[in-house]
Amino acid sequence: SFTMNIYLFLYDLMQFCGHSWIFTNMIIRFMTFGKDSLADTFYSIGLVMRLCQLLSVLEILHILIGIDKSRLLPRFLQITERIIVLFVVINSQEEVQGKYVVCVLFFLWNLLDVVRYTYNMLARMGIYYLPLTWLNFSLCIPLYPLSVLAKGFAICVSLPYFETFGTYSIKLPFPFTFSIYFPYVLKMYLLVLFTGMCFIIQNLFHERMVHLGTGNIKNKRS
Repeated sequence: SFTMNIYLFLYDLMQFCGHSWIFTNMIIRFMTFGKDSLADTFYSIGLVMRLCQLLSVLEILHILIGIDKSRLLPRFLQITERIIVLFVVINSQEEVQGKYVVCVLFFLWNLLDVVRYTYNMLARMGIYYLPLTWLNFSLCIPLYPLSVLAKGFAICVSLPYFETFGTYSIKLPFPFTFSIYFPYVLKMYLLVLFTGMCFIIQNLFHERMVHLGTGNIKNKRS
């Protein structure tokens, strides 16, 4: 409906503004301060990044109620991956926040999202530019696996700190003998992360074929 299209356009606009601000801020800071800007990336843009990622949870709701026709499982995996890495791994360990991998991860996320939300906004208005369509469904194929590698590296870097500080590790008192050692949970999640990557990449290739097929390109040109 018209009302839902307006709502989705405003949602995409908010996300576009947030990710554009982050992306521009990162580039300007790097051009101004060079490598020194990488260590405090999280401190300078972390708040806006967290707000944008929390807002992205609405995309799962959009699919569930039927106003977004995207597939639920791939989108759910992509969103939860970011939420877990950002809030559970990076946000909880101050020592990890200054690592260069955080800057690389934020750069990849925001590059993908600036393109994606730009495409979505124009698509809500029925506007399709072939170069932007091609970029939206092609750029994610090489960059998404790179972002997964960066997530995996961030988790590996964080493991010594989780082991030292015991963050999120739980040991129940007597008479219970149950305990959760969180570094083991993260190591198991690495398997889930890379298994999910194979499924999501397959879905990305499928979406690219659907949207960039010869028939679709001709229709959008006309």
